Amino acid sequence: MSNSPFDDTPRGPGLLASLRASFLTGLVVIMPVGLTIWLIWTLFGWVDSFVLPLVPARFNPEEYIGINLRGVGVIFFLVFTIVVGWIAKGLIGRSLIRFGESLVGRTPVVRSVYSGIKQIAETVFVQSERSFEKACLIQYPRKGIWAIGFISTTARGEIAERAETMGELISVFVPTTPNPTSGFLLLFPAEDVVELEMTIEDAAKLVISAGLVYPPEKSAAKAGVTPVRKAS
Repeated sequence: MSNSPFDDTPRGPGLLASLRASFLTGLVVIMPVGLTIWLIWTLFGWVDSFVLPLVPARFNPEEYIGINLRGVGVIFFLVFTIVVGWIAKGLIGRSLIRFGESLVGRTPVVRSVYSGIKQIAETVFVQSERSFEKACLIQYPRKGIWAIGFISTTARGEIAERAETMGELISVFVPTTPNPTSGFLLLFPAEDVVELEMTIEDAAKLVISAGLVYPPEKSAAKAGVTPVRKAS
Protein backbone atom coordinates (compact mmCIF):
# COMPACT_ATOMS: atom_id res chain seq x y z
CA MET A 1 0.00 0.00 0.00
CA SER A 2 1.34 3.43 -0.96
CA ASN A 3 2.39 5.82 1.82
CA SER A 4 2.52 8.88 -0.43
CA PRO A 5 0.99 12.02 1.10
CA PHE A 6 -0.71 12.57 -2.23
CA ASP A 7 -2.48 9.21 -2.09
CA ASP A 8 -6.21 10.01 -2.08
CA THR A 9 -7.41 6.41 -1.93
CA PRO A 10 -10.53 6.36 0.32
CA ARG A 11 -9.97 4.61 3.62
CA GLY A 12 -12.44 2.59 5.62
CA PRO A 13 -14.04 3.95 8.79
CA GLY A 14 -11.76 4.28 11.79
CA LEU A 15 -12.03 2.46 15.09
CA LEU A 16 -14.01 5.24 16.79
CA ALA A 17 -16.54 5.39 13.95
CA SER A 18 -16.97 1.62 14.08
CA LEU A 19 -17.46 1.69 17.84
CA ARG A 20 -19.96 4.54 17.51
CA ALA A 21 -21.96 2.62 14.92
CA SER A 22 -21.97 -0.50 17.11
CA PHE A 23 -23.03 1.58 20.12
CA LEU A 24 -25.96 3.14 18.24
CA THR A 25 -27.01 -0.27 16.93
CA GLY A 26 -26.92 -1.61 20.48
CA LEU A 27 -29.10 1.26 21.68
CA VAL A 28 -31.67 0.49 18.98
CA VAL A 29 -31.82 -3.10 20.24
CA ILE A 30 -31.65 -2.45 23.99
CA MET A 31 -33.86 0.64 24.41
CA PRO A 32 -37.19 -0.84 23.22
CA VAL A 33 -36.65 -4.00 25.28
CA GLY A 34 -35.46 -2.12 28.36
CA LEU A 35 -38.22 0.50 28.26
CA THR A 36 -40.88 -2.19 27.73
CA ILE A 37 -39.65 -4.20 30.73
CA TRP A 38 -39.41 -1.04 32.85
CA LEU A 39 -42.92 0.09 31.95
CA ILE A 40 -44.41 -3.34 32.67
CA TRP A 41 -42.50 -3.60 35.98
CA THR A 42 -43.60 -0.10 37.00
CA LEU A 43 -47.22 -0.77 36.01
CA PHE A 44 -47.26 -4.01 38.03
CA GLY A 45 -45.88 -2.16 41.04
CA TRP A 46 -48.49 0.59 40.71
CA VAL A 47 -51.35 -1.92 40.50
CA ASP A 48 -49.95 -3.89 43.45
CA SER A 49 -49.72 -0.76 45.60
CA PHE A 50 -53.35 0.05 44.84
CA VAL A 51 -54.92 -3.43 44.97
CA LEU A 52 -53.05 -5.32 47.70
CA PRO A 53 -54.13 -2.98 50.56
CA LEU A 54 -57.73 -3.86 49.63
CA VAL A 55 -57.11 -7.64 49.79
CA PRO A 56 -57.61 -9.33 53.20
CA ALA A 57 -54.30 -10.50 54.67
CA ARG A 58 -55.39 -14.15 54.78
CA PHE A 59 -55.77 -14.17 50.98
CA ASN A 60 -52.44 -12.47 50.30
CA PRO A 61 -49.68 -15.04 49.62
CA GLU A 62 -47.01 -12.52 50.65
CA GLU A 63 -48.18 -12.90 54.26
CA TYR A 64 -47.23 -16.60 54.22
CA ILE A 65 -43.93 -16.56 52.33
CA GLY A 66 -42.63 -13.17 53.51
CA ILE A 67 -41.50 -12.11 50.04
CA ASN A 68 -42.74 -9.18 47.98
CA LEU A 69 -44.18 -10.81 44.87
CA ARG A 70 -44.44 -8.26 42.08
CA GLY A 71 -47.63 -8.88 40.08
CA VAL A 72 -49.84 -10.48 42.75
CA GLY A 73 -52.06 -7.42 42.76
CA VAL A 74 -52.36 -7.65 38.98
CA ILE A 75 -53.64 -11.23 39.29
CA PHE A 76 -56.23 -10.17 41.89
CA PHE A 77 -57.27 -7.26 39.66
CA LEU A 78 -57.67 -9.52 36.59
CA VAL A 79 -59.75 -12.06 38.50
CA PHE A 80 -61.92 -9.33 40.04
CA THR A 81 -62.45 -7.63 36.67
CA ILE A 82 -63.41 -10.91 34.99
CA VAL A 83 -65.93 -11.68 37.73
CA VAL A 84 -67.44 -8.19 37.48
CA GLY A 85 -67.68 -8.50 33.68
CA TRP A 86 -69.32 -11.92 33.97
CA ILE A 87 -71.89 -10.57 36.43
CA ALA A 88 -72.52 -7.46 34.30
CA LYS A 89 -73.49 -9.65 31.33
CA GLY A 90 -76.31 -11.25 33.28
CA LEU A 91 -79.82 -9.92 33.75
CA ILE A 92 -79.25 -8.92 37.37
CA GLY A 93 -75.97 -7.23 36.52
CA ARG A 94 -77.49 -5.22 33.68
CA SER A 95 -80.35 -4.14 35.92
CA LEU A 96 -77.93 -2.99 38.63
CA ILE A 97 -75.84 -1.09 36.08
CA ARG A 98 -78.93 0.68 34.68
CA PHE A 99 -80.06 1.56 38.19
CA GLY A 100 -76.60 2.89 39.13
CA GLU A 101 -76.32 4.91 35.91
CA SER A 102 -79.74 6.43 36.52
CA LEU A 103 -78.57 7.62 39.93
CA VAL A 104 -75.34 9.00 38.46
CA GLY A 105 -77.31 10.71 35.68
CA ARG A 106 -79.14 12.79 38.27
CA THR A 107 -75.91 14.11 39.83
CA PRO A 108 -74.81 17.27 37.96
CA VAL A 109 -71.00 17.05 38.15
CA VAL A 110 -70.57 13.30 38.54
CA ARG A 111 -72.63 12.47 35.44
CA SER A 112 -70.32 14.50 33.19
CA VAL A 113 -67.20 12.83 34.57
CA TYR A 114 -68.75 9.36 34.44
CA SER A 115 -70.09 9.70 30.89
CA GLY A 116 -66.73 10.96 29.62
CA ILE A 117 -64.75 8.16 31.24
CA LYS A 118 -67.26 5.55 30.07
CA GLN A 119 -67.06 6.79 26.50
CA ILE A 120 -63.24 6.66 26.55
CA ALA A 121 -63.25 3.16 28.06
CA GLU A 122 -65.70 1.84 25.49
CA THR A 123 -63.70 3.38 22.65
CA VAL A 124 -60.40 1.91 23.86
CA PHE A 125 -61.43 -1.54 25.10
CA VAL A 126 -64.50 -2.60 23.10
CA GLN A 127 -62.60 -3.64 19.97
CA SER A 128 -64.88 -6.47 18.85
CA GLU A 129 -67.60 -4.07 17.71
CA ARG A 130 -65.52 -0.98 16.89
CA SER A 131 -62.50 -1.92 14.84
CA PHE A 132 -61.21 -0.79 11.49
CA GLU A 133 -61.55 -3.24 8.63
CA LYS A 134 -58.66 -2.39 6.31
CA ALA A 135 -56.06 0.22 5.51
CA CYS A 136 -56.68 2.18 2.34
CA LEU A 137 -55.52 5.01 0.08
CA ILE A 138 -57.71 8.00 -0.67
CA GLN A 139 -57.10 11.25 -2.52
CA TYR A 140 -57.14 13.91 0.19
CA PRO A 141 -57.22 16.91 0.62
CA ARG A 142 -57.51 17.17 -3.17
CA LYS A 143 -57.17 15.06 -6.30
CA GLY A 144 -53.60 13.97 -6.92
CA ILE A 145 -52.58 13.97 -3.25
CA TRP A 146 -52.81 10.58 -1.58
CA ALA A 147 -53.35 9.87 2.10
CA ILE A 148 -53.52 6.72 4.20
CA GLY A 149 -56.86 5.99 5.85
CA PHE A 150 -58.63 3.25 7.76
CA ILE A 151 -61.92 1.83 6.52
CA SER A 152 -64.52 1.62 9.27
CA THR A 153 -68.03 0.98 7.93
CA THR A 154 -70.42 1.65 5.09
CA ALA A 155 -72.52 4.77 5.61
CA ARG A 156 -76.09 4.03 6.60
CA GLY A 157 -79.29 5.79 7.55
CA GLU A 158 -79.81 9.48 6.84
CA ILE A 159 -76.21 10.03 5.71
CA ALA A 160 -76.45 7.38 3.01
CA GLU A 161 -79.90 8.60 1.92
CA ARG A 162 -79.13 12.31 1.68
CA ALA A 163 -75.63 12.10 0.18
CA GLU A 164 -75.62 12.93 -3.51
CA THR A 165 -73.86 9.84 -4.81
CA MET A 166 -74.87 6.97 -7.06
CA GLY A 167 -73.22 4.19 -5.04
CA GLU A 168 -72.15 3.30 -1.54
CA LEU A 169 -70.36 5.68 0.78
CA ILE A 170 -67.42 4.35 2.78
CA SER A 171 -66.53 5.83 6.17
CA VAL A 172 -62.76 6.40 6.27
CA PHE A 173 -60.78 7.63 9.25
CA VAL A 174 -57.76 9.67 8.12
CA PRO A 175 -55.19 9.83 10.96
CA THR A 176 -52.71 12.59 11.65
CA THR A 177 -48.94 12.27 12.11
CA PRO A 178 -47.39 11.44 14.54
CA ASN A 179 -50.51 10.91 16.65
CA PRO A 180 -52.82 8.49 14.78
CA THR A 181 -55.52 8.69 17.46
CA SER A 182 -56.56 12.10 16.13
CA GLY A 183 -57.72 12.73 12.59
CA PHE A 184 -60.74 13.21 10.38
CA LEU A 185 -63.80 11.13 9.56
CA LEU A 186 -64.42 11.41 5.82
CA LEU A 187 -67.02 9.77 3.59
CA PHE A 188 -65.89 8.62 0.14
CA PRO A 189 -67.67 6.90 -2.73
CA ALA A 190 -66.63 3.24 -2.75
CA GLU A 191 -64.95 3.57 -6.15
CA ASP A 192 -62.62 6.30 -4.79
CA VAL A 193 -61.25 4.13 -1.98
CA VAL A 194 -58.24 1.94 -2.80
CA GLU A 195 -57.84 -0.97 -0.39
CA LEU A 196 -54.29 -1.87 0.70
CA GLU A 197 -52.81 -5.28 1.40
CA MET A 198 -50.84 -4.07 4.43
CA THR A 199 -52.24 -4.66 7.89
CA ILE A 200 -53.76 -1.99 10.11
CA GLU A 201 -50.67 -2.19 12.35
CA ASP A 202 -48.27 -1.65 9.44
CA ALA A 203 -50.28 1.32 8.17
CA ALA A 204 -50.31 2.83 11.68
CA LYS A 205 -46.51 2.45 11.90
CA LEU A 206 -46.19 4.21 8.56
CA VAL A 207 -48.32 7.11 9.79
CA ILE A 208 -46.56 7.39 13.17
CA SER A 209 -43.09 7.34 11.59
CA ALA A 210 -44.06 10.02 9.03
CA GLY A 211 -43.32 7.65 6.16
CA LEU A 212 -39.97 6.38 7.47
CA VAL A 213 -41.06 2.84 8.42
CA TYR A 214 -42.51 0.97 5.46
CA PRO A 215 -43.94 -2.54 5.84
CA PRO A 216 -42.25 -5.42 3.98
CA GLU A 217 -43.53 -5.88 0.46
CA LYS A 218 -45.84 -8.79 -0.21
CA SER A 219 -46.42 -10.64 -3.44
CA ALA A 220 -50.06 -9.60 -3.46
CA ALA A 221 -49.15 -5.95 -2.97
CA LYS A 222 -46.61 -6.06 -5.84
CA ALA A 223 -49.39 -7.04 -8.22
CA GLY A 224 -51.06 -3.66 -7.73
CA VAL A 225 -53.86 -2.08 -5.74
CA THR A 226 -57.51 -2.96 -6.02
CA PRO A 227 -60.68 -0.98 -5.30
CA VAL A 228 -62.33 -1.51 -1.98
CA ARG A 229 -64.70 -4.45 -1.66
CA LYS A 230 -68.39 -3.95 -1.10
CA ALA A 231 -69.13 -3.86 2.59
CA SER A 232 -71.88 -6.14 3.76
